[in-house]
Amino acid sequence: MAEQVSFLGTTGQRLAGLLDLPEGPPRGWGIFAHGFTLGKDSPAASRTCKGLASEGIGMLRFDNLGLGDSEGDWGDGSFTHKVSDTVLAAEFMRSRGTPAALLVGHSFGGAAVIAAANRIPDLQAVVSVAAPSEPRHVEHHYDALVERVLAEGHAEWMVGGRALTLKRAFVEDVRAADLKEQIHRLSVPLLVMHSPTDDTVGIDNASAIFRAARHPRSFVSLEGSDHLLTARGQARRAARIISAWADQYLRDPPAPAAP
Repeated sequence: MAEQVSFLGTTGQRLAGLLDLPEGPPRGWGIFAHGFTLGKDSPAASRTCKGLASEGIGMLRFDNLGLGDSEGDWGDGSFTHKVSDTVLAAEFMRSRGTPAALLVGHSFGGAAVIAAANRIPDLQAVVSVAAPSEPRHVEHHYDALVERVLAEGHAEWMVGGRALTLKRAFVEDVRAADLKEQIHRLSVPLLVMHSPTDDTVGIDNASAIFRAARHPRSFVSLEGSDHLLTARGQARRAARIISAWADQYLRDPPAPAAP
């Protein structure tokens, strides 16, 4: 069962979310950050969160600025915005009496949850799934437009049949992000999950994240999975692994406050 929710993002616009409620007594609560231009209803987000909910872990997944059901223009966002909006999502969870103990991020969202982790009280564990070791890895998606964007300030970018506006501020923000320092400073346990056959974000990214992290750290190979976790059972398998790994870090979770 999912509950529709929303909260104000960094730019002041409303971000739409779904809270996948745990089946039975809650073991814990968490937040899922989706991939680059995906959304809360992408297979990796929806199936993983539903899988975790079936394991007793309630999960908030939300659309970033200008995507899905959220307000605003995607072009006004950045990696910094995504990180800050993840922190605001945690504040929303805390305000309803269900503070997030777990952060899970897929792809670009995996980088974002690592960068956000030290800004979130109550956090107990972080999971990156198919994440790049540096946010600027996403530049290969729009490399043909970079010079034009830097020269003119913006350019239209077609993604999955949608027209998005890529802006200079986004390109510069992604290039400036230093994830290695954020990984090293991470103060909670980290689980790195990656497929060795991921042809979108190579497995070397997982190695770089794992090497930069301090203990306690864990790595699980998602053998046979594609980057988007679209094949049958892939996201559900990831959810079972996350649930088992996180169990020791989820302690005495509160029940949701009455509406």
